Amino acid sequence: MVDKNSHVPIYVQIEEILKEKISHGEYAIGCAIPSEREFSETFNVSRMTVRQSITQLVNDGFLYREKGRGTFVASPKFEQPLNGLTSFTEDMRARGMEPSSNIVTFEKQLPPYDIREDFKLMDNEEVFFIARIRNADHKPMAIERTYIPVKLLPDLSEEDLQGSLYNLVENKFGFEINNAIQQMEATIVTKEDAKYLNLEATGVVLIFKRTSYLANGQPFEVVRSSYRADRYKFISEIKR
Repeated sequence: MVDKNSHVPIYVQIEEILKEKISHGEYAIGCAIPSEREFSETFNVSRMTVRQSITQLVNDGFLYREKGRGTFVASPKFEQPLNGLTSFTEDMRARGMEPSSNIVTFEKQLPPYDIREDFKLMDNEEVFFIARIRNADHKPMAIERTYIPVKLLPDLSEEDLQGSLYNLVENKFGFEINNAIQQMEATIVTKEDAKYLNLEATGVVLIFKRTSYLANGQPFEVVRSSYRADRYKFISEIKR
C-alpha cells in the first residue's frame, strides 16, 4: 500500500510497487496489468494518479500500451550499441530472434532536395524509396524509410528486401560497406507511424537518420528510422 504521509509522491510509490511486482514475476512479460480503475481502488487514489504512474512506466519501458487492448508488461529493452555498423537483421539474429519485414512502399522516385544533396545527384536522377516495417519475432520494432540511388543498384527488386540490405549490397552487388554517420533524437510518434508500430498517439519513438558509405567514400544509403522507444535503448562506451 502507499503511504500518503510520505515525502515521496504517491505516483512514484505506485511506480515502485509495480516495478517490484514485474521484477518478481507477479506481472509476467506480455501479460496485461489491471486497469486504472482497479488500481485506483486498490491504492485508494485517483485514476489520474494511477495514470501518471503507468505513463511513466510506459515511458521507461517497463510497460507498453496497445490500442483497444490495454497495458502490458514489456520485455526488457534491447540494448543496441552505437559503436558498430550492423543491419537490423544482423542485430535481431544475434539476439536469437527472428527478423522479418513488411514492405509498405517500394518505388522509384525523384528524391526530396535534402536527399538529393546527400547523394550529390543531378536533378533528374532517381532513387529507390523503400518503407519497411521491421519486426522481431513478428512484433513491430521500427519503421525504416530508405533511399538508394538507382544508378548504384539498378537491379534492386522488392524480393531482395526481405532480408538484410547490407548483406545484399556486399554479397549480391559486390560492394564493401565502410562507415556511416548517424543522428538520433526522441519525439512523439506521428499518426502514420503509430499505426505501423501499434503505438498510441502519445507514444515516444527514437528517430534516426543514417547515411552509410562504401569503402570508396560514396554514400549508398540514407535511411530514416522510427524505433519504438519502449522496446529499445541505445548504449555507447565513452573513453577518456
